[in-house]
Amino acid sequence: MKVRWIVELSQTERDELEELISSGTLGARVMKRALILLRSDDGWTAEQVSDALSVGTATVYRRRERYVEVGLPEALHDQHRPGAERKLDALQEAKLVALACSDAPEGRAKWTMQLLADELVALTDVDDLSR
Repeated sequence: MKVRWIVELSQTERDELEELISSGTLGARVMKRALILLRSDDGWTAEQVSDALSVGTATVYRRRERYVEVGLPEALHDQHRPGAERKLDALQEAKLVALACSDAPEGRAKWTMQLLADELVALTDVDDLSR
């Protein structure tokens, strides 16, 4: 099998990764990514890294590719994902929480997501709200 993405860390990058790992302040995802890069630089195969760190080989290949293509900081951290706009403002959200904490409608033991969504649409100027 042809190896496409060969990780060759500079000594500065290696020191930075080792310092990050030893600091103990990283999230689990960033920690695994740093370890993937370090082990890859040590010459481990994707399968060895995968087995040692309990990740899929595809994850190892993606991290290697990301490092080679865009560099260390981007290989450690996710790209920004803006997501959808919020459907409720703070006041509407507060009404939803108050509604969920109130007694369930007549004939019901508890609020369902659909009942909450329907009631919030009726009480506010929200046009549509999925459960």
